[in-house]
Amino acid sequence: MAKANCGVFSHVVDVGSPQLVGKSSFDAVSQTYTLTGGGRNLWAERDEFHFAALPWHGDGIFTVEANFEGKGVDPHRKWGIMLRDGMAAEAAYADACVHGDGLTSLQYRTDAGKETLQVAAAMTFPQVVQLERSGNEFIMRAAKRGEKLEETGRVVLSFPQDLQMGLFICSHEPTVLETAVFRNFRADVAAAPEVDGEKVLSPSRLEVMEVATGHRRVVYYSKQHFEAPNWSPDGSYLLVNQGGHLYRFNLSTSTYTLLNTGDVAANNNDHGISFDGKLLALSSTTVQAGRKTSSQIYVVPIDGGQPRKVTDDAPSYWHGWSPDGKTLVYCAERNGVYNIWGIPSAGGKEFQLTNSPGLDDGPEYSPDGKWIYFNSTRTGRMKIWRMKPDGSGQEQVTKGDDNDWFAHPSADGKVLVYVTYPPTVPAAKHPTNQRVTVRELNLATGHERVLAWLYGGQGTMNVPSWSPDGRFIAFASYTYGDPSL
Repeated sequence: MAKANCGVFSHVVDVGSPQLVGKSSFDAVSQTYTLTGGGRNLWAERDEFHFAALPWHGDGIFTVEANFEGKGVDPHRKWGIMLRDGMAAEAAYADACVHGDGLTSLQYRTDAGKETLQVAAAMTFPQVVQLERSGNEFIMRAAKRGEKLEETGRVVLSFPQDLQMGLFICSHEPTVLETAVFRNFRADVAAAPEVDGEKVLSPSRLEVMEVATGHRRVVYYSKQHFEAPNWSPDGSYLLVNQGGHLYRFNLSTSTYTLLNTGDVAANNNDHGISFDGKLLALSSTTVQAGRKTSSQIYVVPIDGGQPRKVTDDAPSYWHGWSPDGKTLVYCAERNGVYNIWGIPSAGGKEFQLTNSPGLDDGPEYSPDGKWIYFNSTRTGRMKIWRMKPDGSGQEQVTKGDDNDWFAHPSADGKVLVYVTYPPTVPAAKHPTNQRVTVRELNLATGHERVLAWLYGGQGTMNVPSWSPDGRFIAFASYTYGDPSL
């Protein structure tokens, strides 16, 4: 087994000694993998294929997008993601596999040298596959790009805790090499989900996605927990909160530096930069008159300093600047109910914009100032709504059974991006440690598509996160494993 410097993978090997030697490469800029391999087959009692792998212990969720290059020779050429009990040709394994003719299946060999079995999916030609190990259960999910992941197979296998995990390709023709390109590979370790979140916060990844293509890059990762990236108006850095403080991640130098917010040092994930780039609004718990208060809203110069308190009542959670910088909008609990409120950014009397018996949250102005988008449980699900700046004209924007949170309109006002929880999560909750998606809604057509499938939730994309050129968004994803994978 040859060691290799191939992204996160420590070994590149041709399992079963195929006639033609394969190769794997990693493009560090695009964070894509290209695998070229031959091999007679990945089937029956023994296998021949090309494998980029690393040792893996215990449970995990492994997700990747891929496509073949070229028309191919054999319709049964295969790409996918695999968990394997060693590199022997006859080893036991489970994989999430896509064939050249579109056949999609969870393939598995229960013991070394046994016949391969499979659970075939009704879906064909997915671009996204996911393989999860949870104890002795091995679960495959798949999706076409832009759609939700669907479970396509599940088996119980008595495998050891230590396996080889990685990407593979097989040409199905001994004298032919085939190539597949893999992107957006993620290896996640999940905590047991709880509606109110985990007590132990997870390691974090800071990700940047090109919205048009769905291509993702991890620009920073840490074993510490951080949340809610804002993109600076000049495009030079991303702002996140961590441990009650705010930090800047410089996209050119990859440096991570503390932003001075004086004695306001219990900052949460509700923070954002004014349209002119001069001021930063933040939400923080402070001690006043000798006692700890709930979240209140402050404004501070963009380069830091001692913040100026804007709201007197608590709790208040900032979410949006008006384009002219004169108004802040926020979620606030008053008389036991959370609704949308506004206040002059210079300070003054707050005013109520919604009056719903459920939860209204996440208000954000459209860049032209004509709308405030927000999320509300008033239909029984958390859905995206919008209203005019004076609170009139409230109308529902997103549909369906999922729970949609924190809509962020693009600079041209044509699309929204937001985080969606499955219907199994209560509508009024946005906990950590969940399977969520980042989605896009075209406001003109009503067409919705999935941009990213990830492990996250609270802190993933709570606040405005578009790049100034409108091409990219930033978000945080989480794992209880190694965040560099």
